[in-house]
Amino acid sequence: MAEMRTIQGTIAKISGPLVVAGGMSGACMYDVVRVGSIGLVGEIIELKGDTASIQVYEETSGLMPGEPVVSTGEPLSVELGPGLIEQFYDGVQRPLKAIEDVAQSPYISRGIAVPAVDRKRRWSFEPRKAEGDQVLPGDVLGVVQETVLVEHRVLVPHGVRGTLTQIRGGDVTVEETVATIRTPEGEEKRVSLLQRWPVRIPRPVAKRLSPDTPLTTGQRVVDTFFLIARGGTACVPGPFGSGKTVIQHQLAKWADAEIVVYIGCGERGNEMTDVLLEFPELEDPRSGQPLMKRTVLIANTSNMPVAAREASIYTGITIAEYYRDMGYSVALMADSTSRWAEALREISGRLEEMPGEEGYPAYLGTRLASFYERAGRAICMGEDGREGAVSIIGAVSPPGGDLSEPVTQNTLRVTKVFWGLDASLAYQRHFPAINWLTSYSLYAEKLGEYWDNIYDGEWSGFRTEAMGLLEDEDRLKEIVRLVGIDSLSKDERMILETAKSLREDFLHQNAFHEVDTYASMDKQFRMLRNILSFHHLAMEALRRGALLKDVIELPIREEIARMRYIDEKELAQLDGLEDTIKTVLGNLATTGGDEDAA
Repeated sequence: MAEMRTIQGTIAKISGPLVVAGGMSGACMYDVVRVGSIGLVGEIIELKGDTASIQVYEETSGLMPGEPVVSTGEPLSVELGPGLIEQFYDGVQRPLKAIEDVAQSPYISRGIAVPAVDRKRRWSFEPRKAEGDQVLPGDVLGVVQETVLVEHRVLVPHGVRGTLTQIRGGDVTVEETVATIRTPEGEEKRVSLLQRWPVRIPRPVAKRLSPDTPLTTGQRVVDTFFLIARGGTACVPGPFGSGKTVIQHQLAKWADAEIVVYIGCGERGNEMTDVLLEFPELEDPRSGQPLMKRTVLIANTSNMPVAAREASIYTGITIAEYYRDMGYSVALMADSTSRWAEALREISGRLEEMPGEEGYPAYLGTRLASFYERAGRAICMGEDGREGAVSIIGAVSPPGGDLSEPVTQNTLRVTKVFWGLDASLAYQRHFPAINWLTSYSLYAEKLGEYWDNIYDGEWSGFRTEAMGLLEDEDRLKEIVRLVGIDSLSKDERMILETAKSLREDFLHQNAFHEVDTYASMDKQFRMLRNILSFHHLAMEALRRGALLKDVIELPIREEIARMRYIDEKELAQLDGLEDTIKTVLGNLATTGGDEDAA
């Protein structure tokens, strides 16, 4: 932590969210400052001699040249401790509900300062170490039951090691000392439940691990076709109305993660309101408790200060790393990084920096990479070798759906999964509107090995065949558009029928249906196996002379279409359906004639 130093200057110039202050000699880059007589929160982003350019995270109207600017001497940091879960913060970690209670108004008063973590609430601390134990950074000193779903592990702070000379359990506030550690230099370090961490500095880990474990989401198009690894990164670009926010909400609800950090970075206020109202009502599928019992919400919506959008991204990832260090798998949703990039562009323009493509700063790619590289699966600091992960899913809102624009392209360079949303699919009411012809996952090969070990080597083959059929459908549709469907052979028309079944019965998923909203990997594998089994047996029947009309009109196809509505507890029905498919198509009467002639 930076040494506290009092540096006071005065406002020289105001340009929207950017304030230029003189007399700031001795200040450091990224120091937090209080601007004006009402003490607006800001951060130094440029220094030239004794002149500092300050990014202010609150509305600057009413400020005047000559008002004081005081540096706190510390970088922008977040408070970490029990009480983060279930909280609703703004971009600089101000607790919005607590501010509403203090101000007795739904509006945030400028310059208001409310602690991010409640100082009065008492927590029951249970020690996991004893006096005399040798401790290292990251060791678990004790635990606090933060919510019914989250056990908050109190860790030895980074850079502190030595002998535990005192530790006490019982009810404590976050500021009370729960342990004392004597370092090898003989210094006594007091540890409380509350820590602070600079948001721009990644929290350290003991060892980075390969992303070879899947993060299941319950969404068939994701888990089967375009997989994401635990600790992986994904990009969800798409035009307005294509379903970016719905996908983010679905992943937050159903992803196989223990903690969810949801960042509303520049999205519309009503979307964030939906999250705030919906999540407490949603039931966590694994525990039956409200989803908010394992969720942190961070909002800097489109009508809130532009500059704080950048801070909201870093605030969210730092909180996610904090819970990763406890050994949890964390899913972070950022909606949308385009709004964050637009904030960078505005600040860069006011700093009169040399613009890059489309006016974005030249360092846009570097900033995006520094955010996404903080994802990963790792062995955490501490002697127990616990494993944690942060997975990042970032939505991108390219103007007009133009994926060649700079934010999308720079994001694609650093993320490993591309879920490309298609407006035409959304207009057809096909959700999730992920285009299976343009999307990709660079984790597919590695994670395919994982699922092949579970499903007897069949999973990768099914996935490859299904994607091949969808690509064949796209090619055949072009032929049909040019010369008509009569130009296709029986086999080619059967490919179109199977691809249609894959699209409508497998890839399409109703987020509002109580059963279809989520599909386990066992269900997905059985559904895909049944569709492909029907295809293989149908092709054999056609070669034996069966009529295509007879194959298409088989009643068993209705049962295949209804597979998605089979409850997870009744998956044996899917195995029975496969047996029925074999029986029906095996017994299909053959004509031995020429269907085209018929």
